[in-house]
Amino acid sequence: MKINDCTALISGGASGLGEATVRRIVEKGGKAFILDLDEGKGMKLQEKMAGSVVFQKADVTSEEEVASAIQRAVDTYQSINMVVNCAGIAPPSKVAGRKGVHSLAQFSKVIEINLIGTFNVLRLAAQRMQENEENELGEKGVIINTASVAAFDGQIGQAAYSASKAGVAGMTLPIARELARDGIRVMTIAPGLFHTPMFDSLPEEARNTLGESVPFPKRLGNPSEYAQLVEAIVENPMLNGETIRLDGAIRMQPK
Repeated sequence: MKINDCTALISGGASGLGEATVRRIVEKGGKAFILDLDEGKGMKLQEKMAGSVVFQKADVTSEEEVASAIQRAVDTYQSINMVVNCAGIAPPSKVAGRKGVHSLAQFSKVIEINLIGTFNVLRLAAQRMQENEENELGEKGVIINTASVAAFDGQIGQAAYSASKAGVAGMTLPIARELARDGIRVMTIAPGLFHTPMFDSLPEEARNTLGESVPFPKRLGNPSEYAQLVEAIVENPMLNGETIRLDGAIRMQPK
């Protein structure tokens, strides 16, 4: 597959890693359908890249809203052959800290959005991809999920986030094995410290300190570098069933 041949569904595509992926797809000649809750940013991207980007407000945890978005994407572009799941949240909380016990509702919400939401988009998109015509290599599509290095070395206060992202990494291989019969590849990217909107609230000094903790390059990752890896995965047919760490060799400390 080539990016310029892709009609992509991007969850969480209105900002951060998702937005960078949308921009790269369009720059390379592909089409993108954004599924996100941020209507303001989503519509702004649609207006800026009219003809190549369509936005629909949708909650990744809602079967009805995701199914509606996928149907609209297929109606708009005739098919979808690429999915990138970037929607997610990361509220910190200690299990039994000075502020009290970890909220069960908060833990459930993180799992619901990050893990179940990812699976919801994946399963409904895969069903539609099965209807695609194979290319010359027998491919019908590629699905790329977003985990995190926290799936492997989560920090104190990241119990919910780490659990959700470990789940995303853990389901990659079994789903890739199942969908192989349909010519659909499934991959996961586990980013390290990237300069996404969640870092914008931090002072510049704090961001620089975090960047210095990365062995090399000593900085926060750029969302465009995530999008660059997305393109590489799409265009390399042997990449399947694997989670790739994109982290500058960082291994997170306990806190």
